[in-house]
Amino acid sequence: MKLAIVILNWNGKKLLEQFLPSVIEHSKEASIYIADNASTDDSISFVKDTYPFIKIIQNKENGGYAKGYNDALENIEADIFCLLNSDVEVTKSWITPIIKIFNTEANTAIIQPKLLDYNKKDHFEYAGAAGGFIDKYGYPYCRGRIFNTVEKDSGQYDDDAEIFWASGACFFIRSTVFKQLNGLDEFLFAHMEEIDLCWRAKNLGYDVKYTGQSKIYHVGGATLSNTNPKKTYLNFRNSLFILIKNAKGLLLPLIFVRLILDGIAGIKFFIELRPKHTVAIIKAHFGFYRNLGRLLKQRKYTGNKIKYHQKTSIVFDYFVNNKTNYKSL
Repeated sequence: MKLAIVILNWNGKKLLEQFLPSVIEHSKEASIYIADNASTDDSISFVKDTYPFIKIIQNKENGGYAKGYNDALENIEADIFCLLNSDVEVTKSWITPIIKIFNTEANTAIIQPKLLDYNKKDHFEYAGAAGGFIDKYGYPYCRGRIFNTVEKDSGQYDDDAEIFWASGACFFIRSTVFKQLNGLDEFLFAHMEEIDLCWRAKNLGYDVKYTGQSKIYHVGGATLSNTNPKKTYLNFRNSLFILIKNAKGLLLPLIFVRLILDGIAGIKFFIELRPKHTVAIIKAHFGFYRNLGRLLKQRKYTGNKIKYHQKTSIVFDYFVNNKTNYKSL
């Protein structure tokens, strides 16, 4: 089974200097690629000079996570693609459990390893933790992380499990499935495009898995911090986009409830003296309504809509019922 590890780079020389050595040391069974999104720093010359055996794919523009990977993967022949963030430290034998699942479970299309926090290594990392799920209103959460509450890793998720979505920080996918799904949705640009891809794969009947036998450490926010209003805008807008594209059932009630819940989030940001994030949520909704026609057309081509893992609202469970970890849900 041929595996290609593809690291998307944009002006990330410092991250490549810090994290690329672990990938090289612990990934002997894979080919490593750097997909560069038209960087203006000297990150690519650094890779060429220091690691001449690494393959470079030069994208013509910075199209974000989605277009960056779509453009790069067109030029790579492999059975399995590993989309790996540049701010990830991998560990010994991290690939072995992944390949074992792909070899033994033909219907498994996507796999995520255990994602721990590089700066707090005994805790899960925000962007994926031990595998993701989504509630009935389109809000994502994880085993090991619900909203801003992150669990300590005490071995509670050292299993192999079916999940709803895998983190884009480290995302293994069969190349045939990636092509069947026509890749990532480039209109999303960045954030939640991996959830959309998993959702579309689920709608076609494929399985998405997590394995706790593979462990990596992720910095998180190295490209776009949680304090950046642009990230708030993309997260709120894109969650609405993927909800309309992929969700089962009537849409009008979903949109109405989301309008209320997102409005409450906007008020919360305002009270916390973060008005730029409030404005970002308002802009996200206007961006959503402008694109509603296009989203409804996309909805026709996402296969058989499936039911959510979480039938209730994660917002209600977390903020009202005080269920702050996955096992309490």
